[in-house]
Amino acid sequence: MTNPGTATVSSAESTPVWRGWIVIVLLFFAAIINYIDRGSLSVAAPQLSKQLSLTPPQVGLVLSAFFWTYTVFQLLAGWLADRFAVFWVFAIGFVIWSLATLGSGLVSGLTSLFILRLFLGAGESVAFPCYSKVIAAGFSPDNRGLPNSLLDAGTKLGPAIGTLVGAALVASYGWRIQFLALGGVSLLWLVPWLIWAPRPKQTSEEPESAAGSPTFLDILVRKDAWGTFLGNASYTYSYYFLLTWLPSYLVNERHVSLRDMGVLGSIPFFGAAVSAVTCGWISDRWIRRGGSPTRVRKTFVVSGLLLSVIMVPAALVRDIHVSVFLLSVAYVAFGMFASNHWAITQTLAGTAAAGRWTGLKNTVGNLSGIVAPIATGVIVGRTGSYFWAFLSPAIIAVLGACCYLFMVGPVAPVVWREKKSLAI
Repeated sequence: MTNPGTATVSSAESTPVWRGWIVIVLLFFAAIINYIDRGSLSVAAPQLSKQLSLTPPQVGLVLSAFFWTYTVFQLLAGWLADRFAVFWVFAIGFVIWSLATLGSGLVSGLTSLFILRLFLGAGESVAFPCYSKVIAAGFSPDNRGLPNSLLDAGTKLGPAIGTLVGAALVASYGWRIQFLALGGVSLLWLVPWLIWAPRPKQTSEEPESAAGSPTFLDILVRKDAWGTFLGNASYTYSYYFLLTWLPSYLVNERHVSLRDMGVLGSIPFFGAAVSAVTCGWISDRWIRRGGSPTRVRKTFVVSGLLLSVIMVPAALVRDIHVSVFLLSVAYVAFGMFASNHWAITQTLAGTAAAGRWTGLKNTVGNLSGIVAPIATGVIVGRTGSYFWAFLSPAIIAVLGACCYLFMVGPVAPVVWREKKSLAI
């Protein structure tokens, strides 16, 4: 049995606790970079759209392009994470998305920008399947809240730092410099990864015997799997709506400057990061003190989705500071949700299926990532207001809470049937 905090499932050897946490810290910074890069276009959009003469629907289209390949490649990424060494799967994806970010600073029009966003999505698709594989392999079920919440904090700090720094770069030097700087600096992360990342001989990231692994179909026929898929989709719609359109909302609707947008737009993300880590630590502690994993994990994910509806009055109040405060509360709620929903998936799937289940979950979830930017652009373009754009994700979030509450059963490892033939 794996000790809490170790980074291996290998029966032959184990990785010291400290090395397992070094890997988590590396992935934490990778998550920051991941979300800085995917959110960079949102920060540049107010200036870029004018210089490239893009309409709101065109901006929505190019913002959604990332999610097209990000979603489609999730199944392949999940299979790769289960089948091959995370060391190589993650490194190759990282290089692809960093170069796509760098290249975005050289585009001359809609088409080239759209294509590079497609490459960005393909590269970043490996992230969460690899995250889940590492955590499921290295941490016991009652210790997965904190590592998951740290990685989620990275996904919130990324937009916070990206919005703050990116807005300053765009305001001072233009949007092209932002992409060139982010893409170039991101590549430096590969140096510590090549030194400290788990090798196949060190962790369970060795190619698994396909004979005992669940197939995609084994996962798809489960109701609790669909509960996690649809629940995650409701969260991603709300979160990506704000991730892609918040800078434009602050500049165009609230009429703040680019520099002020950078400050105000980063506050909700910082709140989400603090919330994720705090709630992850609390949930693990609650379970270790005797709390039911089902009750604990579901309490956080359901409460987080329901509380996020406070984003609706943020679009109605006149005072910009009150609006940002309400948005920050909604982001704190997102942190509550995100601190535990991956722990639910990893517990249900187990090490054998963590990559595949995560890939399927992200595939379904990120279909809403494709829809949210486009739908928001159409809504804003036709109504001239952001109210309906804020209301729709709030309704979807309530439906997502119902999915986790009624479709996901006990949070305990699934007993997979043994395979006599090769799995997918």
